[in-house]
Amino acid sequence: MTNQNVMVSDMAITVAVSNSSLFPPASQKPPAVPGSYITISNKKLLQNLDINGGARINAWVDSMRASSPTHIKSSALSDDLNSWIVHHPSALDMFEQITNASKGKQIVMFLDYDGTLSPIVDDPDRAFMSKAMRATVRELARYFPTAIVSGRCRDKVYSFVRLAELYYAGSHGMDIKGPSKGSKYKKGAQSLLCQPACEFLPMVDEVYKTLLEVAKSTPGAKVENNKFCVSVHFRCVDEKKWTELAQQVRTVLKEYPKLRLTLGRKVLEIRPTIKWDKGKALEFLLESLGYANCADVFPVYIGDDRTDEDAFKFLRKRGQGFGILVSKIPKDTNASYSLQEPSEVMAFLRRLVDWKRQFIMRR
Repeated sequence: MTNQNVMVSDMAITVAVSNSSLFPPASQKPPAVPGSYITISNKKLLQNLDINGGARINAWVDSMRASSPTHIKSSALSDDLNSWIVHHPSALDMFEQITNASKGKQIVMFLDYDGTLSPIVDDPDRAFMSKAMRATVRELARYFPTAIVSGRCRDKVYSFVRLAELYYAGSHGMDIKGPSKGSKYKKGAQSLLCQPACEFLPMVDEVYKTLLEVAKSTPGAKVENNKFCVSVHFRCVDEKKWTELAQQVRTVLKEYPKLRLTLGRKVLEIRPTIKWDKGKALEFLLESLGYANCADVFPVYIGDDRTDEDAFKFLRKRGQGFGILVSKIPKDTNASYSLQEPSEVMAFLRRLVDWKRQFIMRR
């Protein structure tokens, strides 16, 4: 293959989209011409891996490589990105259309953390958000119900954000808690708690301790306990060591058929096999806020990772609101719009706050 770029995909099935002008046709792909995208479906790759059987470890490593944008050559990337942007336009450029579509409806904001509110960094313990971003999110929560939905442990992401008025959904939505101080949006929000995977806690903790030990032989590997899931970060691991690391994780998971593997941005995620993800977290939070079967709600989800696709797909299926993917490179996604980096996320959130403030003043 020459002069071709890779568009990383998590989806084995294309989801149908609305014909409304608000939703760009995410399922419509650029024509297959020289220099076009090659779609690599990591979900298909992982489905072909039998953790408890004798699947080729190379397939696992291939999917790890596919999760790494550093393998995409920069030549012709600009042209490919421009083509992709046609189908996933900038949320900043489309701001007026977005706000017009939300008029008369309650906007509810859902935000991923890493890569969305904070930059991706080598050390996950140092993924701090800026003071400006924190101030922006604080203002956002004054005007809209706002939730942080992260793969991180809920306590960890709260320690980064430190805003008590928000909803927090940690462990990919498996640990949800309402604001720790009064919420004007829903009475009783302070007592809100949802932990659908409690029975897996001892198992997850056991796997964490085992992986912590075995990963010591791989320089740069970092194992993180996110309470209801375990993250094995390989961002700082030499690519020559990826096969060894994948084999170590595979060997451990063979003993735990009730746990499954997913891929993020240079991270292996081990989590329970229950049918719960960020999309389910959005559904639960909207119901908790009183918007379960509400026609005048407008949920917005902003995220950058593969696990955020579950939230994007949920909004597509619901037919309300939209998703915004944070990415500098073309990716197969169910999001309707895009932003390139956290600084653009902050700019979008600020415009949203200003728009709402001016709307209130005009009334």
